[in-house]
Amino acid sequence: MTDNSPAHSHTSSQSPALELSRPLVPVLWLVLMASPVAAANNATVLILDDIGTALDTTAATASWLATVFALVLAVSTPLQAALMRHRGRHTVLFTSAALVAAGTVIVLFSTWLPLAVAGRAAQAVGGAGLNVLAIALAGSARRIGAISAGMGLFGAVSPLIGTQLTDVLSWRVALSMLAITLIAVPVVSRRLAPDTAGIGRFDAGGALLVAVLSGSVVMFASNPLPALAATAISITLLIIHTRRRPDGYVPVATIRSARFQTATCLTLALSAGYFTLLFVIPQLLITRAHWTKDTAATGQLMAMVLASLTTLGFTSIAARLSRTNVRIALVAAGTAAVLAAVLASAPVLLLAGIFLALFAATSANATQVIAATASMPEQDKPTAIGLFTLLYLLGGAIGPALASALVL
Repeated sequence: MTDNSPAHSHTSSQSPALELSRPLVPVLWLVLMASPVAAANNATVLILDDIGTALDTTAATASWLATVFALVLAVSTPLQAALMRHRGRHTVLFTSAALVAAGTVIVLFSTWLPLAVAGRAAQAVGGAGLNVLAIALAGSARRIGAISAGMGLFGAVSPLIGTQLTDVLSWRVALSMLAITLIAVPVVSRRLAPDTAGIGRFDAGGALLVAVLSGSVVMFASNPLPALAATAISITLLIIHTRRRPDGYVPVATIRSARFQTATCLTLALSAGYFTLLFVIPQLLITRAHWTKDTAATGQLMAMVLASLTTLGFTSIAARLSRTNVRIALVAAGTAAVLAAVLASAPVLLLAGIFLALFAATSANATQVIAATASMPEQDKPTAIGLFTLLYLLGGAIGPALASALVL
C-alpha cells in the first residue's frame, strides 16, 4: 500500500533523544563542535596526489586517509551514542576531545602513512563523539537543522581550503582542520548538566559484528572476494547474535521494520553516490573539461554551497509533501547526478551532478530519519537514530573506496 503520509508528520513529537526540555548550549557552539567533522571528512578530496607525492606513494594508496576516516566515523557514531547512554555526556565530551587532539598531533608529525592513517582514525572516533553530543544537546529540529546546514557548508568549503592550506603550508595542516572543534569544548563542558547513572549492559558483541560488517562493505570495491566472504560471515553471525540478544546493539524490532529498512537503504544509496561523486567530479572536471585543480575546487564549492541552501529550502516544505513524493524527488536527483558523471563532459553538467548528489544525500538524511523511526517504541528510537546515522555515514566510507577504484 502506498504511503502518502506527510514526510515530517512526526516532527511535532520528537523522540526523547532529540527533544530536551530546555536547551542549555547556544546553537552556534554546537555548530562549531559538530561542523568541522564534515570539513575533516572532505579535506582530502583534491590533495590526494600531493599526499601521495609527499609520502612517496600513489594517490590511490593515500586515499586510505579518506577511507579510514569515513569508515571509523561511521562505525564510531553508534558506539559513541552507546557510550553516552552508559557513561554520560561528560565522558563522551572529554574522551572525544582527547582523541581529536591526539589524532591531530599524530597527523601533524607522522612521516609514515600507516601512522598517519591511525591518527586520522583517532580523529574520526573523537569527531563522531562530538557530533553525537552536539545532536543530543540540540533539543529541537530547528537547532538540529542548523547543525546540518553548518556541516553542509563546512563540507563544501573544505576541499578548496584543503588545497590552499596544502599549497601555502602543508597537507598535514589541511588534515588537521578538525582541531577547530576543540574551541567549543570548554564552553560546552561548563553548560552540561550532571550525568545520570548508566542504563543497561553494553552489547559489545553486537557492536563488534556491526564494525566488521561495515568494514567489509567498504572493502568490497578494492578486495571483492575477501570482502564478500567477510560480509557473509558477519551478517550470519549478526543474525544469530540478534536472536540471542533481540534488545542488544542491533534491536530486532528496529531492523525488521519495513519503514526503517526503506528509509535507511535509500539514504545509504544516496550517501554513497554523493561521496563517490565528491571525489570523482573534480577529476572529471580536470580530465574532461581541462580545468585546473583550483578551478575545479572553486566550481565544486559553489555548487555544494548552493546545494546546502537548497536542502534547507526543500526540508522546510517536505512536511507538506507525502513520503512517496519526497522519495521520488530524492531518487530522481540522485539518479540524475550519476548520469551527469557518466555521460556529461560540459562543466555546468558535471557541477550539476555534484549539486544534485549533495542535495539528494543531505535531504535524505534530514527527511528519512523521521520516516525510519516513526513506528519505533520510544525506548528504541535513540538506537534506531544511531543505526540510521551509521548507514548514512557508511556512504562516506564507501564513496572514497569506489572513487579510488574508478578514477584514481
